[in-house]
Amino acid sequence: MPQTSVVFSSILGPSCSGQVLPGMGERGSGASSSGDLVFQEGRLISGSLEALMEHLVPTVDYYPDRTYIFTFLLSSRVFIPPHDLLARVGQICLEQRQQLETGSEKAKLKSFSAKIVQLLKEWTEAFPYDFQDEKAMAELKAITHRVTQCDEENGTVKKAIAQMTQSLLLSLAARSQLQELRDKLRSPAMDKGSVLKTKPPATQKDILGVCCDPLVLAQQLTHIELERVSSIHPEDLMQIVSHMDSRDKHRCRGDLTKTYSLEAYDNWFNCLSMLVATEVCRVVKKKHRTRMLEFFIDVARECFNIGNFNSMMAIISGMNLSPVARLKKTWSKVKTAKFDVLEHHMDPSSNFCNYRTALQGATQRSQMANSSREKIVIPVFNLFVKDIYFLHKIHTNHLPNGHVNFKKFWEISRQIHEFMTWTQVECPFEKDKKIQNYLLTAPIYSEEALFIASFESEGPENHMEKDSWKTLRTTLLNRA
Repeated sequence: MPQTSVVFSSILGPSCSGQVLPGMGERGSGASSSGDLVFQEGRLISGSLEALMEHLVPTVDYYPDRTYIFTFLLSSRVFIPPHDLLARVGQICLEQRQQLETGSEKAKLKSFSAKIVQLLKEWTEAFPYDFQDEKAMAELKAITHRVTQCDEENGTVKKAIAQMTQSLLLSLAARSQLQELRDKLRSPAMDKGSVLKTKPPATQKDILGVCCDPLVLAQQLTHIELERVSSIHPEDLMQIVSHMDSRDKHRCRGDLTKTYSLEAYDNWFNCLSMLVATEVCRVVKKKHRTRMLEFFIDVARECFNIGNFNSMMAIISGMNLSPVARLKKTWSKVKTAKFDVLEHHMDPSSNFCNYRTALQGATQRSQMANSSREKIVIPVFNLFVKDIYFLHKIHTNHLPNGHVNFKKFWEISRQIHEFMTWTQVECPFEKDKKIQNYLLTAPIYSEEALFIASFESEGPENHMEKDSWKTLRTTLLNRA
């Protein structure tokens, strides 16, 4: 399994494939039109952008479905920046308010104001980062000022707005602090941690010296996964759709920050793969290398049982890297039956059909779970990204009549919402700082150093390997 780069190489790779719905965006039987909105079996499947915006705004007798609110707020950023959408929502609200004021219907006006505040509350809770933009915050203040004009001094509408504003500011402050911390810890793009150029002293600790229980290590990897994935937000994932879209002319502020959260999580996958390879290749004795391989196979199996597919894939990827895979004498001593089962689960044929079946089983277990442990689902992130991206690329944003293909965005939203549900699970395992510190800070070999260590353990066996080994030694001598 090759290493990946989430936002760039992996989504552009020609071999990527994702699950999509056939006929998405086509008007099937049972389609009906309501103005500029088209419904199919009672479900909204397309509409003009203006009609979709109007469908978002409540009226005295109507409040949009929560799934529609989430889906439209998430997908609309492909077409219009959040602050512009908020401005249009404000205009529609003002028009409706003026009609109610003309009719002198104070009770209805108060009900309408309460619904507008509820919509804004759901927006600020689901996508607080939208309001880091000064323009969006100014629009929010303008709308809330309008809807409070009919409310008494300590009325319910004003109280609701005060609570909403306070919660939003707290969310923005927390995220700002987290971003500052990330900026301090962020390493250069080419740096993968402390890189070892030669074999370490025999006295230097390895992973087995820190943790020799595969279940415990799998639990600590799950801890790290859940901590890291929790920094990803729905709008970050929507960057998969808009980041590479050549027709997207509405770049939101903070795009680089958003894609960084995806890249940072993907980088963890690559570092874990390299750490596994390093731990194997650095071992001098064949017997100990065999034990190390069998240990990581058991760790990957425990990750699978937990539902931590991302760490499982990273470990398998590390053992499939060329410097490790070529150690035939070492592998000949390994009991590979367990490893064969793991590779079967991660077989890439038929669009990773076996993995998707296992993921579906873990999802069903999570939905019926009575404990946090049973709720854990951590998908292979790179495959999730490819699914979203290909769903976007295969189906157009607009239909021939100019309508937004909302059926497509329902499916993208559904997958992102499901992913976000998984990220909010509280880790049930007790944190072991010693083990986590090793996993996150242990030095790892560069790719060149991995090959050197591999050839030192088991010499080259064919002309290609001999040429590679000769080139590596020449490079080392020139550096010396």
